[in-house]
Amino acid sequence: MKRTSRDIRTANRYGVLRQIIARSPTSRQELAAATGLSVATVATLVGELLDLGMLTEVGFEDSAGGRPRGLVAVNASGGALIGVDIAETYVRVELFDLALDVLARADEDMRPGEIRPEQVVGHVASAVGSVVAQAGIEGARVLGVGVSVPGQVDREAGVSEYAPNWDWHDVPLLDLLAEQIAYPLYLDNPLRACAVAELWFGAARGRGDAVVVNLGTGVGAGLILGGGLHRGVSNSAGEWGHTTLVLDGRLCHCGNRGCVETYVGAPGIMLNLRESSPDSALLHPEDQTATIDALARAVAERDPVAVEVVRETARCLGAAIADLVNLLNPEVVVLSSWVAAALGEPLLREVREAVARRALKRPLAGTEIVLSPIPTDPVCLGAATFALEGTLTSAGPKPSKSVSPDRSPGGGATAPRPTAPTRSRTAPTS
Repeated sequence: MKRTSRDIRTANRYGVLRQIIARSPTSRQELAAATGLSVATVATLVGELLDLGMLTEVGFEDSAGGRPRGLVAVNASGGALIGVDIAETYVRVELFDLALDVLARADEDMRPGEIRPEQVVGHVASAVGSVVAQAGIEGARVLGVGVSVPGQVDREAGVSEYAPNWDWHDVPLLDLLAEQIAYPLYLDNPLRACAVAELWFGAARGRGDAVVVNLGTGVGAGLILGGGLHRGVSNSAGEWGHTTLVLDGRLCHCGNRGCVETYVGAPGIMLNLRESSPDSALLHPEDQTATIDALARAVAERDPVAVEVVRETARCLGAAIADLVNLLNPEVVVLSSWVAAALGEPLLREVREAVARRALKRPLAGTEIVLSPIPTDPVCLGAATFALEGTLTSAGPKPSKSVSPDRSPGGGATAPRPTAPTRSRTAPTS
């Protein structure tokens, strides 16, 4: 896709702001070194962000001689961003300031079978209204809402094209949300959200190539290649959970058999437990979270059934991750999302051993396998950055013809496509 000067300006503005959030306060010269942009370009972009109220001047750094350098920092109170994590069993919403620190959080549980789009939208609207009220901020300060929904999405049209666990097809999700939510809306999926969260604040920060393995009800892989998020030609990259692990294996919601997800996603782990011990007290047939939590506690107590279930899960997961290591040769593989967080170090140890048995030695030697260090919900955090990107796309001056086409900043957004038009509401959130 050919990049326009406006695309380049947006990518550069986004990359500069990301660096400022990561190392605030900082100077324009330090930003130029970190992003690879010229000092003149950085100065122009910083000026735009100051005009938008996203940054503030904070004085000068100590000088050992020569002209002291002015410092800029994020204006945390200059706006608010909301990240929405729509999962198969819950909706979680977090409200952030511009430094991407959490100010408020709300959760809505979804009962089994509660999968109709209007039901999900109702939960989202309720939780968004809750976080705005908790934070006590004016609605005008909310710059945007990033929404993550499982499956394949058309982010420009705001459509959930295919969510296999719910059998959703071409659901106009942002249009439905806009009927109840007052703020600009931006859509993507949890694979991209987790990857961006790790890139900004987690284990992929400063890495050129990383894979973020999302372990929840569904399974996938967020890809960071060449220092930026890799989306693929149709925003569909990372559907690793629907690659075949076992020929003619377990039936998957996508219609195929033997997918990775059916062995290492939460329902697959429950099936591993049922096959290992059909009458296990650890199994809560209608509650994924309770089962995974019980399994984690039992592993800590060295219960032999739980230990074996985690080992078998890790054996399957390790085989699938070994394929990613051999194929992509990443610097780091990050185990993320709620299943990885619950099973923690015991799962990580077994996965490392399983990958070591199957991956080629040379690519494996350059790859770390770690748990996500992000303390909050990585999907909400990543979704909030989508809202931030959308804000930067729609705000600020138009690029002039003299703009220099600097390369995308390292670790920032690479060639972002135009974000979906904002949807206006017809009903308030609170």
